[in-house]
Amino acid sequence: MLSKDFDFEKSIKELEKIAESLENEKISLDESIALFEKGVTLSKECSEYLENAKQKIVTLTEKESEANG
Repeated sequence: MLSKDFDFEKSIKELEKIAESLENEKISLDESIALFEKGVTLSKECSEYLENAKQKIVTLTEKESEANG
């Protein structure tokens, strides 16, 4: 479950930084694993956020169709 202060745009930017670090920086295996784990967590949170947004849109669209229907 997402926290109320979840910031989608901030999380996407952080994911981009993690990807760049993993691709371009010379970091230790332990650091790489830690970054990868953080990236997986952020990715799951972003997916959950997008799924919730999609569901809201579907619900609103269905309500609008029923009202006009």
